[in-house]
Amino acid sequence: MDRTATEIVVVGAGMVAHRFVESLLSRAQPELRVTVFGEEGRAPYDRVGLSGFFSGASDDDLRLDPSVFDDDRVQLHSGDPVVRIDRAARTVATSSGRIARYDSLILATGSYAARVPVDGAELPGCFVYRTLDDVKALKQYVEDRGRTLGRPLRGAVVGGGLLGLEAAGALQGMDVDATVVQYSDRLMSQQLDAAGGGMLRRLLESRGLSVRTESRTARLDADEHGAVAGLVFDDGGIHAADVVVFAVGVRPRDELAHDAGLVLDPRGGVRIDASCTTSDPDILAIGEVASHDGRCVGLVAPGYAMAEVAATRLLGGEAAFPGYDDSSKLKLSGVDVASFGDAMATAPDALEVVYADAIAGVYKKLVLSDDAQTLLGGILVGDASAYGALRPLVGARLGADPAAYLLPEGAGEMPEGQLPDAAVVCSCSNVSAGRIRQAVHEEGCADAASVKACTKAGATCGSCVLMVKKVVDQELAGLGRAVSNALCEHFDMSRRQLFDAVQVTGLSTFSAIVERFGRGRGCDICKPVIASILSVLVGAHVLEGESATLQDTNDHVMANMQKDGTYSVVPRMPGGEVTPDGLLAIGAIAKDFGLYTKITGGQRIDMFGARLEQLPLIWGRLVEAGFESGHAYGKSLRTVKSCVGSTWCRYGLLDSVGMAVQLELRYRGLRAPHKLKLGVSGCARECAEARGKDVGVIATETGWNMYVGGNGGFSPKHARLLASGLDDAGLIRAIDRFFMYYIRTADRLQRTAPWLDDLEGGLDGLREVVFEDSLGICADLDAAMAQHVDRYEDEWAATLRDPEKLARFHSFINAADTPDPSLAYVAERGQIRPATSEERREGHVLIAGTTLEVRR
Repeated sequence: MDRTATEIVVVGAGMVAHRFVESLLSRAQPELRVTVFGEEGRAPYDRVGLSGFFSGASDDDLRLDPSVFDDDRVQLHSGDPVVRIDRAARTVATSSGRIARYDSLILATGSYAARVPVDGAELPGCFVYRTLDDVKALKQYVEDRGRTLGRPLRGAVVGGGLLGLEAAGALQGMDVDATVVQYSDRLMSQQLDAAGGGMLRRLLESRGLSVRTESRTARLDADEHGAVAGLVFDDGGIHAADVVVFAVGVRPRDELAHDAGLVLDPRGGVRIDASCTTSDPDILAIGEVASHDGRCVGLVAPGYAMAEVAATRLLGGEAAFPGYDDSSKLKLSGVDVASFGDAMATAPDALEVVYADAIAGVYKKLVLSDDAQTLLGGILVGDASAYGALRPLVGARLGADPAAYLLPEGAGEMPEGQLPDAAVVCSCSNVSAGRIRQAVHEEGCADAASVKACTKAGATCGSCVLMVKKVVDQELAGLGRAVSNALCEHFDMSRRQLFDAVQVTGLSTFSAIVERFGRGRGCDICKPVIASILSVLVGAHVLEGESATLQDTNDHVMANMQKDGTYSVVPRMPGGEVTPDGLLAIGAIAKDFGLYTKITGGQRIDMFGARLEQLPLIWGRLVEAGFESGHAYGKSLRTVKSCVGSTWCRYGLLDSVGMAVQLELRYRGLRAPHKLKLGVSGCARECAEARGKDVGVIATETGWNMYVGGNGGFSPKHARLLASGLDDAGLIRAIDRFFMYYIRTADRLQRTAPWLDDLEGGLDGLREVVFEDSLGICADLDAAMAQHVDRYEDEWAATLRDPEKLARFHSFINAADTPDPSLAYVAERGQIRPATSEERREGHVLIAGTTLEVRR
């Protein structure tokens, strides 16, 4: 294009069109005029965040920055689609009869959602998941149909890709029993390998989502009223469904281009070159309607890249579309999954480094060059926290042991090296590390939020926000400037500041806190943090009202999820002490429910293999026998380990069991930034291993010695002596203040050992706070702990009294007591354990919900 266009017409008003206009106006001359025609009767909105509609997001929440269309140079015509292009006259005609002339025309017509071409695909109750109108219609139908039938609905999502899983999550959010039907052998088959797809399936099934793979839909049948009633598969199988959502891909909206005589790709889409120009030099195409190198891709990131290229070219600059970045990240029902680069290791001689933890539900894979130096791609399932750090490094040398990027949280830190300037940090907006550094050095950006406003990095899906913050912090530190300690993109405060703010204002709900101190709808970083803060300050039940939506995965059901999707049950045994009657009760419960039992390192009994619907039944019997929740699932007090001390041991100096019981009953249910463990030894022989605990107590001839900051894990830390010769009252008072000071001031997920290392004044400073009241807060700390002790209530006992809370514990929404048929076990050492894949194939397994007979 050899001239700068002044009259620009944009056909389409979606996310990519919005980005194009935004980019153009930020650099264009005053005489430029842009006219935008949209088919939908509303301004552009965030389709990436469309599922937020089901969690309360309004039209305004989803609307993209409206200021773009407030510019005098722009006219937006919503609900008036272009129906004809006259290339000779350089005009377009709309459905209302409007004629608009152009110097340059931008086709951003996007795509439409496909349906499986079978009989019944258009029945009432069948939907696609593409536009705001689609999801509104789906929600209304589910509400109306549920009232008509008078029972929970059964739903099916045809398609197990990114969009299909989002749709399934939306159905679950409306209490529809959802099943994903996938034609291929695994979920997200375009992004995940067989192992990653298998792990994702296991995680989703454990959260109540059913999955059916290798199933092709042959037709959909109707009920007596003409609404969809079920799917029939080509193998003759039948699946009952009251609502069906098709998520089988998208097709480019290239009808206008076809009628105008533009060259199309044989597989659909308007053919473009690297400048986004079509076969007509006055017409450019961007987004999902554009076909580059024979591909149309239904992701927003390449569409944004095309929008930037098109804007640059129209303004006389040089730019080229770099090709498709197929990186994707999804969070569904608390499950993280991400894929980037050459995830399938298709490059010649590519190497794979894999970390898999079936118990924790984590699968991670890095694909490397044949010399194991250059990152080519990767897959992350169950824990995608490394995505922001890894995806920008695709094509670059890692500069460290690849395994360091795959270690679980707490097992070590990822390498801290700086990203090269060319590394793309935000794939949605194609923002490089160099561009972020430029924003800091030349444009005065001092935090991730200002960088986002300046560069659009992190403004779309948000998965790169942590990496953006890291780059910004590195640059600010290099300049000697203060570094932001913001909790996340929704809160500019640190955890400590937010704790103080909530305490001072007395706010008691997440919505009120985010309205007062934050922005947006929150994320998986700030929601659990605020849940923990409210637990300390307000003390409400974790499943009470809005708090239930804030919890981490295990807290949602007050149990620890295991590798096969079942749960473990850990009743509290203060100090490891339990009566014979208590042991008999636990034994009977474990036997009746077929649970695997094991003594834990914290001196209590763990029962494994409980299904979701069994948890209330098991806890009902445990509570009746006098047990309460051991909080093995929470960021809270876990155990107080003890030896028998002076009660039985001839070396014991003080009653370590009595003290351990007193401490555990005092601090039970105390929520904190991370889990807490204590140990009490009756003498210096240290049988309770107290110096490996957050608080260790060791008896001496002159009283109790108190140690703090001991942690296990990948980098164990011995606890350090805080005080010696304490009496019972002095010890408890010191522990009260230590815990409350830690809870108030620690960062998110920071254990006591690193917190103590970072604490101003270190161990001496802590002594001054706890024993000398150097900050003048000891009275507050004492009062806070007293309040916790006074209002403690066992979470499971309270849940058993509340029918609304109990309704969460169903394996299937429409069949509350039906066992999950996918569970399988083998006998070993007189108990059962989850069957391996090979054992399942051979059939030598015990099936859950049966009489536990071996099947041959």
